[in-house]
Amino acid sequence: MRAYTVATVAITLNVSPKWLDNTLSHYRIEGVVQARQGVSRKLSPHAVLTLRIALRLVEHLEMPLRRALELAHELTGDPGGYPLSRELSISLDLNRATAEITERLAQAVEITPVPRRGRPSTK
Repeated sequence: MRAYTVATVAITLNVSPKWLDNTLSHYRIEGVVQARQGVSRKLSPHAVLTLRIALRLVEHLEMPLRRALELAHELTGDPGGYPLSRELSISLDLNRATAEITERLAQAVEITPVPRRGRPSTK
């Protein structure tokens, strides 16, 4: 499974790495791989899609982030629609959203520096 760094995803979503890292610390998002302290988080394309949808919900509906993440998770599971009441539902064009995220991730990978591993040199 392909996984992306926080820096790459931050560029993809047009958010700061600090905001993204704080969000990942406070909310559990399916597809986020966290090993142990000192090891960078990795995000699956599904996690990036969930975050993108949540950001759109916050932006357009002024929804709290916690609720937006819950709804985004529901919509990625059933893009046909999520009923808010008997007469109102929210739907998602999953193919379009996935294509957009795939394209944005490809662009972000090209411009994001690869994080260095190991100890810095003593020079």
